[in-house]
Amino acid sequence: MKKRIDVIANEESYNNLSTFTDIEELNKTVRVYRDTIRMSIKRKDVQAKLIALLEVLKRHSCKQIGMSYMCKNTIADKLEVSYKTVQRLMKKLEDLGMIRQVPMKRKKDMMQTANAIIIQPVKDEMSDKAPVKESKKCPAIKTTTVFLKQNIKNNKRKAVAQFSQVDNSPESTLKQVNFVAHWVPGVFSNLVGSFYEKAETIQEFWKVIKQCNRVVDYSINKRAFTREQEIAIGTKAFKEFAMKVKNGVRMHKGQFAYFNGIVNKLMNKFYFDGNFMAE
Repeated sequence: MKKRIDVIANEESYNNLSTFTDIEELNKTVRVYRDTIRMSIKRKDVQAKLIALLEVLKRHSCKQIGMSYMCKNTIADKLEVSYKTVQRLMKKLEDLGMIRQVPMKRKKDMMQTANAIIIQPVKDEMSDKAPVKESKKCPAIKTTTVFLKQNIKNNKRKAVAQFSQVDNSPESTLKQVNFVAHWVPGVFSNLVGSFYEKAETIQEFWKVIKQCNRVVDYSINKRAFTREQEIAIGTKAFKEFAMKVKNGVRMHKGQFAYFNGIVNKLMNKFYFDGNFMAE
């Protein structure tokens, strides 16, 4: 018995099914999945086909980031394999938890159309998986003294070449440093730093909070909230923002504009909260 199809294929549905906020996050996820496939799949030919399928899905998942809606015949043509092979590869990626397929129907006739194929974000449990054990039945490779000496010479040459290419100058080292500015509170910096690596991004989130904290007395330049209250509101606002991102909310005007709305809403609420303002 066929399952009922509830999702209609349209722009809104595709946007709601998108699982990533930017392309870089999608690329990182696919890189992790490639390594996982190499570790967990023994057959080299299957490895190559799974990775090739993942790359095709990634390249066609840029409009709605992480989600594509190619039919399996099109994918089969791109990979130069049969329709049945694509079905088996899709099933394998689903079993590995890397993709999810959502059945779709056309709006005009309510008949089934190509499935939405969603690349899933990396789960924390994946990093805890034990590496695949090597088979103990493999015979030992016999090596001669000449072979070992040649290997040692080659390794030395490679090491010297790699070391000569490394730029250890102070200027190069300083360019790689990613410090957060001193005016961003440590508590807020640590929280946002759990989700974003770049210092500029962390600083932009704090600037939003500072801009939302309006001046209420221009004669003494007094703002509505103290620094401690700013930190409390900012922490609460970012946690709410993180949950919205996790739930896949579309931020049409950008992440900072969306965060600005959350902060403004909380500041309007707490400004009339006597207990909070008394702290």
